[in-house]
Amino acid sequence: MADLEEPPVVLITGCTEGGIGHALAKAFAAQKCLVVPTSRSLNSMKILENDSRFFLQELDVLSEESVGKTLRSVFNKFGRIDIVVNNAGVHCVGPLAEIPISEIHHTFNTNVYGPMRLIQAVVPHMATRRKGKIVNVGSVTALAPGPWAGPYSASKAALHALTDSLRLELRLLGIDVINVVPGAIASNFGKSSIASYSKMPEWKLYKPFESAIRSRTEFSQGLRSTPADEFAKKTVTAVLKKNPPAWFSYGHLSTVSGILYHMPIFIKDWLLRMALKC
Repeated sequence: MADLEEPPVVLITGCTEGGIGHALAKAFAAQKCLVVPTSRSLNSMKILENDSRFFLQELDVLSEESVGKTLRSVFNKFGRIDIVVNNAGVHCVGPLAEIPISEIHHTFNTNVYGPMRLIQAVVPHMATRRKGKIVNVGSVTALAPGPWAGPYSASKAALHALTDSLRLELRLLGIDVINVVPGAIASNFGKSSIASYSKMPEWKLYKPFESAIRSRTEFSQGLRSTPADEFAKKTVTAVLKKNPPAWFSYGHLSTVSGILYHMPIFIKDWLLRMALKC
């Protein structure tokens, strides 16, 4: 690990137990990093609270005030932040013609503006030190957007685009930017997606497709999904390199999604219709 002279201080958003962020926190800690796992509730990370390797913090990426408070707490504790991992995110399943605009707004507020709030808050600190790493967790669904999860796919595509721009802009300040693109990773994502879906209105135009739409909530959680711990270990190894990759993708369906991205649209559409039943 020791490409850096001192143990990196790593702040990770969205570290609820059972999720990718939780697995990343443990993987960074295994590499002797000083890890700051965050989530909206400390109770959701309770299993980590008696482990001296972690400095747990409440952080709501929807609130600039919460972001500022958390960063001040970390600076008081460690004096620096070396790596920020923007992992917090929400799913959004339903037909675009009927999903409430408020739900689409919430998806973008969490998955796009949330990372940007944290980035804008931490970059001045990293710039003064001429070092640091920003890690944005995207999704392979942005490479091949299919039906029933349009807001989520669009939010991740936006995050990918922002990450590409940030990589070029922040390198001038000595900061590395890494786009981490998970495939289908076994986590609590399906459960949280189902909970979110249960709050959606009853579909009208798409009522006959209810079963197919609902199944999209757990599409990434099949038997062949990559274990979160495996994904986290591979990701941490890539991030901690002295010269980290600009793009790191790993997990079930990641290669397939990359191939779909380069396919003619009519072939890609046909394959996605078959896979997602539309």
